[in-house]
Amino acid sequence: MVVRDVLDNGLRLITEAMPHVRSVTIGVWLNRGSRHESDERSGIAHFVEHMLFKGTDTRSAEDIAQSIDSIGGQIDAFTAKEYASYYIKVLDEHLPLAVDILADIVLRPAFAAEEIEREKKVILEEIKMVEDTPDDLVHELFTEHFWEGHALGRPILGSKKTVEDFNADVLHRYFGGAYVASNMIVTAAGNLEHARVRALLETAFGAIARDGERVNGGPPRVVPQVITRTKELEQSHICLGTDSYPQPHEDRYVSYILNTVLGGSMSSRLFQNVREKRGLAYSVFSGLSAYRDAGNLTIYAGCANDAVEEVVDLCVAELRALKQSPISESELRRAKDHLKGSLMLSLENTASRMSHLARTEIYFDRQFTLDETLEGVEKVTADDVQRVASELFDSGALAATVLGPRKPDLPRERLSLE
Repeated sequence: MVVRDVLDNGLRLITEAMPHVRSVTIGVWLNRGSRHESDERSGIAHFVEHMLFKGTDTRSAEDIAQSIDSIGGQIDAFTAKEYASYYIKVLDEHLPLAVDILADIVLRPAFAAEEIEREKKVILEEIKMVEDTPDDLVHELFTEHFWEGHALGRPILGSKKTVEDFNADVLHRYFGGAYVASNMIVTAAGNLEHARVRALLETAFGAIARDGERVNGGPPRVVPQVITRTKELEQSHICLGTDSYPQPHEDRYVSYILNTVLGGSMSSRLFQNVREKRGLAYSVFSGLSAYRDAGNLTIYAGCANDAVEEVVDLCVAELRALKQSPISESELRRAKDHLKGSLMLSLENTASRMSHLARTEIYFDRQFTLDETLEGVEKVTADDVQRVASELFDSGALAATVLGPRKPDLPRERLSLE
């Protein structure tokens, strides 16, 4: 059973009891991410996430690690475009310690000057690692130019210049404005009692400030460009993409089906036609990125350097085909069953359930039952898929980014979806 609660200071709490397990995963979610940063502070949300594990007023980094290891728990964190998450998975009997540690790291970070300088080196190496990982780099380049000039287009890690400029004062100002009760959601799933979790949170989080710094910013404007970057590689990497729907859109389930048919599974059209039938790519797939007020659908392929144009032509042909005729009933059924199976399998552990509770709260301010979600998938028709394909795959809507050793021949007419 899912229970939603709000503490007196505005902190939201959502729990789901799973009495058949012996673990609990609890997470603190901050609805602030890289899109809420200024240009000058790009990467600060991710930097602060790293720094929260470097010690608090009462615990060193080693103390934090030993406290978790001594009970066989797991602790982790990540930063995304619109939120950051800190979570711990423990046996149910160790939930009080997990809450104490989470509260300590997200409310009382030390931000020691020597640790800041040390972590700068780590994150600068992380930025270099993206540069040396072409399938990651091509996605970063694609997003940067697709949402050019908007915070959603910037890398989560920031840049070498912005990271080098961070200091304790800058971090404290950001932390004080962002890490407040109105921006926080705590979710927990596992063998728990809601009332006990609430009591623990009231003790650990009850004194934090309600409100912090307000952030503004509207949706991005899509700029469908053709971008090529030459880099000495053994393979060329391709990203093609169009505008898509934000998270709360009423046609989101249709877009899930569309993506599954296009390139979201091993039986998808792209996988079968580009890899299996022609052997042009080891990796080819499509994916959806959806945010509060924007989204995109992207296709990725890694192929031989002399096959870029052929792979692009095949991908464009598949996009056109989805507009021109409805998918078959068997293809629709397969996509629905794939989506439903993937969803239900993903929710079999406490960490996945905890994450699902948080993301649903962030984007919808409510919880959906599994039956509601499955019903949304089942309602999609073949005509719906064709209608959404016609809306998204408009003429001139396709953007392209290619990373490789040669400049491919990609005139705009080659990317036309008419």
